[in-house]
Amino acid sequence: MKIIVSAGGTGGHIYPALAIINKFKEKEKDLEVLYIGTHNRMEKDLIPKRGINYEEIEIYGFSKRDILLDIKNVFLIGKAKNKCIKLMEEFKPDLVLGIGGYVTYPVIKAASKLGIKTFIHEQNSIPGKSNLSLQKNADLIGVSFEDTKVKFNKAKGEVFYSGNPCGENALSLEPMDKESLGLSKNKKLVVVVAGSLGSATVNEKMKDFLKKAEKEDYEVLYITGKNLYDEFVRDTKFGSNIKVLPYLDNLPALLKNTDLIVTRAGASTMSEILSLNLPAIFIPSPYVANNHQYFNALEIKNNGGGEVIEEKDLTSDKLLTKINEVLGNREVYMKMKENLKKMGMDNSSDLIYSKLKDLVK
Repeated sequence: MKIIVSAGGTGGHIYPALAIINKFKEKEKDLEVLYIGTHNRMEKDLIPKRGINYEEIEIYGFSKRDILLDIKNVFLIGKAKNKCIKLMEEFKPDLVLGIGGYVTYPVIKAASKLGIKTFIHEQNSIPGKSNLSLQKNADLIGVSFEDTKVKFNKAKGEVFYSGNPCGENALSLEPMDKESLGLSKNKKLVVVVAGSLGSATVNEKMKDFLKKAEKEDYEVLYITGKNLYDEFVRDTKFGSNIKVLPYLDNLPALLKNTDLIVTRAGASTMSEILSLNLPAIFIPSPYVANNHQYFNALEIKNNGGGEVIEEKDLTSDKLLTKINEVLGNREVYMKMKENLKKMGMDNSSDLIYSKLKDLVK
């Protein structure tokens, strides 16, 4: 079998794509993969390192502020589509998969024009512009949240609840020993993280929160983000139950030994939380397209699996109160875990593979 996969821009798109590729590799012994991504974003380095054939196209997201770039981009999309058509005529794929990001637009358009079966996957509760534009071209659409299906009301093919394949990666990991980080084996652990780069706006409020949390009987691991660590810890000492790190490379492995997470609400994080049934307090980033992190978080809150504090409403007292309400009431806590289990899906890539296999029979 031959497949073309396209996903780009962020790990929230790229890692689900890799999970699907890995499932195809497991099931199809003669598999050939071609990955089409951008010329200037993280997939251009990440994918070739994994031994996957890579082709780049030049394309940018529409800015609404840089009119000249947007005009240029209209021409680049046409050029990229033509390049994709040529690549597909040479490679002759059985399937073309678009797993998110604007780079997928010319790829799926090209496949549709050539009559090749197509699939797109939406990681967020609010679909991105590219996926909404492509719904009439895709033969199959997978969504990470059940309620997102209705957003694809003009879809050409079936829209199904697939979950997010990223979560399965978390399930497969060996749990990280808390003691390896200098944490206690017996105390409850709260992990607070605002993405790999951190958030300066969240960090401003976290020093006060950590000082107040020194009096609690649980431990807090705060991950500042690589670029913000030195400034955060300068001239500051925290209590013995507080640990501050710039970054943790294998965070999902630690989450298997975590009692509560305070986090942004990006697609990959959401899938890990659902797979691990990990109660969460979300501080959604307000700086993302369509405010989609807020709606991701709201999806879990409305299903009883977490709490939401908008960044504009975040205070140290409010966060401490929320944490204590969850950790201090076993009935509330276990109900959250139960609700997350109902929402989660631990066989996402298997389901996607099965649906795609049926598509090309």
